[in-house]
Amino acid sequence: MLSSLPSQTCVLVVGAGPTGLLLAGELQRRGVPNLLIDARAEALHWDRATVIHPLSLEIFEALGLVDRFLEAGCRQRRILIHADGQRLGELDLAGCGSRYGFNLGLSEEVTETILTDHLEREGGTVHRSCRLVALAPHGEGVTATVASGEREQPVQARWVVGCDGLRSTTRELSGLAFEGHGISRPWAVFDAAVEGWADSHEVNAAYLDASPLILTALPEERWRVYLRPAGEEGDLVAEATTVLQRYLPQARFSAVENPSRFHCHSRVASAFRAGPVFLAGDAAHVCSPAEGHGMNGGLHDAANLAWKLALVHHAAADPALLDSYEQERRPVAQQICRSGDATEQAHGLQEPAERAARDRAIAAMLANPVARQQEVVAETEMNVSYAGSAIIGGGEGQPFGFGAGQRLPTTIALPPEAGASLLHRLTHRRGHTLLLLAGPEAPPDALAGLEAELEADRAAGTVPPALVEAVVSLRLEQAPSLGLGTLTLLAVRPDGFIALRADADHRSAARRYAGLVMGR
Repeated sequence: MLSSLPSQTCVLVVGAGPTGLLLAGELQRRGVPNLLIDARAEALHWDRATVIHPLSLEIFEALGLVDRFLEAGCRQRRILIHADGQRLGELDLAGCGSRYGFNLGLSEEVTETILTDHLEREGGTVHRSCRLVALAPHGEGVTATVASGEREQPVQARWVVGCDGLRSTTRELSGLAFEGHGISRPWAVFDAAVEGWADSHEVNAAYLDASPLILTALPEERWRVYLRPAGEEGDLVAEATTVLQRYLPQARFSAVENPSRFHCHSRVASAFRAGPVFLAGDAAHVCSPAEGHGMNGGLHDAANLAWKLALVHHAAADPALLDSYEQERRPVAQQICRSGDATEQAHGLQEPAERAARDRAIAAMLANPVARQQEVVAETEMNVSYAGSAIIGGGEGQPFGFGAGQRLPTTIALPPEAGASLLHRLTHRRGHTLLLLAGPEAPPDALAGLEAELEADRAAGTVPPALVEAVVSLRLEQAPSLGLGTLTLLAVRPDGFIALRADADHRSAARRYAGLVMGR
């Protein structure tokens, strides 16, 4: 209610879906005053998004939340692909490059509950029945008008982040276009059990018939069933059953819940920023649900933006740092929309000859180990890279997994004395971690000496502690097989991406990177 709203804040977050909840929680954790509002009177009791990708699970691990998600969700280890009465092949997600070698099936309202708990533990809350109705410039920030019922209240904010979905008021008030198109063929969804299911429950299954059907696994051996209905009317369960029984004659849906139809779009905002106003999640990009990227993209937006806003708020970085949010996230959104459009086009083929050619191409891809691996990496979003960003400090183009702009691998095991069982766990911090990795040929005094120099630079502020929270040195016997040098320095960002790789001139590289990010 308006009576509980402050008159000013640092960041006004509009929309308490997964994106807004994660962003507000991360701002709280970093000591950034924020106000999270949502037009709904209460949290959703059901929403259709379900697939959580490994990249999102890695973010949740860094926040100490992943165990709750794993306990609540259902692992989706394989994707079974069928068309026109036959199985074309499958994708095994175990080799995606993450320690989480699976997607996780979990209904969106459960994700929101876990993220709301995280926000409240950090001291934040959701202010409900509050909607944004106006934005006006005010000094370096904005004055937002927030309404509840017939009452209105001004709130001054340095920044506003619109996480308010497809029909974003924040985007409209900022004058940003939502470029793209509507997807002409509607979707439908329902939850159900499947009696007569003949495979593992830890799978997703796609049936690319003339009326495509996709089953995504949920906890308690239930499924979220997506289909392309034949028309605006008709029995959704009967249509889905007709497709499924072509492959499993004895199968039938039972205990059906939440049947609904919906229309989708493929759109990306013309910009993710208009001065002090930012867009994230569905307010910034929407895509076909066929590949499960929508909610995940919003979570990654939030993880990318939060630490940058915090550095600028605490006067530890120049405001120009915030330009990198759009530089990094908008190309990812564009690529996801292109991929979704291609999938929509492939699903929509009706001519028998075109469908047969598509099926042969899919089967050939699934039979080719290299092509299949590329598809697995794309499906799980482990191919996201920020190598083209203005705040990546060097070392681009290195082997996959340890190049600047890539995500630090989460599968590298460490010896017991390292202080963590896996390499990436040494970097779970609010700030950057300078990770100094020595191969077996590195002299011990070189490792210790460089660590001391980097710590001295932190103490002197040349590499400010506000940016780099810790320097961690480690001898890694498998360094040569990982494509690392004799002595490699990685600067790992709070969102888990490698910002800098240096195999020589390490101290100077760290100083240059600090200057690049801090605007000095």
